[in-house]
Amino acid sequence: MPRRSKNRTFSRPVSAGDGDISSPDAENDENNSRRGRGRGRDSGSGRDASRLILFGRHPVIMAIHNPQRTIHRIWTTENARDEVNYALQQAERTDVLVDNAGRIDIDQMLPPGAVHQGIAMHCAPLPQPGVEDLVAEYRDQDSATVLILDQVTDPHNVGAILRSAAAFGACAVIVPDRHAPQESGVLAKSASGALEVVPYIHAGNLARALETLKGANFWLAGMDGSADQTLAQAKLTGKVGIVMGSEGDGLRRLTRDNCDFLVKLPMTDRIESLNVSNAAAVALYELFRKPA
Repeated sequence: MPRRSKNRTFSRPVSAGDGDISSPDAENDENNSRRGRGRGRDSGSGRDASRLILFGRHPVIMAIHNPQRTIHRIWTTENARDEVNYALQQAERTDVLVDNAGRIDIDQMLPPGAVHQGIAMHCAPLPQPGVEDLVAEYRDQDSATVLILDQVTDPHNVGAILRSAAAFGACAVIVPDRHAPQESGVLAKSASGALEVVPYIHAGNLARALETLKGANFWLAGMDGSADQTLAQAKLTGKVGIVMGSEGDGLRRLTRDNCDFLVKLPMTDRIESLNVSNAAAVALYELFRKPA
């Protein structure tokens, strides 16, 4: 499975904040507004490949540095343009078309309320690896961590989980084809660039994907609040898959049956459960940290 780009450190000549970024003059705003309206809004669903629009500084800059990401066009406000051009120069992608746009122009391309920081990118979805590709890549390695999500449907949660996966060294996030968000601007924004470095794998049959992982010597630990042992008590080493269900229903029966054992996070009785993205972050940290 081809590796995605690694995080790169570089200084930025312009620091665009989360707030308003000034737009070009009124005449350019009018022209750019017509262009933005012509393209229409990105619904955020990601199912129409021709409509995939990433937005925000981190998702777009990381996408520029990912050689697997095909970029069609970038729109920026004047205040954000130097930062984007600098990233394109660093990545040796100076052939990418960068258009001036006003803040409102970019607003009109995106879901309502999207925080775009003056930057939007029209691009192609990333190449889709399979579970078999993942298994082949890590066949000769002694350890690896994957996260498997069973019907976690909120793109904000999945994006946050991808971000934690990048932070704590997980090699992939696996979801079913159905009842899981597709690649989208909303998911990429929540992932804050992690979509470019952590493979996001859609499995046509999740039960079969779990069997494939077990056949490749992955231990599968299902997260369940009623489990008898905590994740730390399980003392997992080697190749590990953490399996998490939806916040409402948890793991489905077939998914649960495919796990080697069930584990939980230690919690007080002051709260019943954690948000799935928070639970994923804690679980990944527990596997990532060095033993005391």
